[in-house]
Amino acid sequence: QVQLVESGGGLVQPGGSLRLSCVASGSIFSINAMAWYRQAPGKQRELVARIRSAGDTNYADSVKGRFTISRDNAKNTVYLHMNSLKPEDTAVYFCHADIYDLGGLISPWGQGTQVTVSS
Repeated sequence: QVQLVESGGGLVQPGGSLRLSCVASGSIFSINAMAWYRQAPGKQRELVARIRSAGDTNYADSVKGRFTISRDNAKNTVYLHMNSLKPEDTAVYFCHADIYDLGGLISPWGQGTQVTVSS
């Protein structure tokens, strides 16, 4: 069974940095797009950044210039480098991917990792 496991969340002061990681494991044939979403209390889950297998990326306007998404295909891992963090970045961050396993295309979610930006 394919799983996505996030790590790297925590408490950081405004202006600080964090790096999130998400590793895909299981019977993986190939991975297409990988993405990070976030959900703040009382708000809908929103796309933060996406990276396709060819390496092209797109970002939410609110994080452009501050966040960078990258991936290591050999490790089935996607990263989110977050700089100049603001209190409004506080949310649970979820990893998502489009993965081909032995049964076909699936789109699993990770369990989420909490990011809190506060002084």
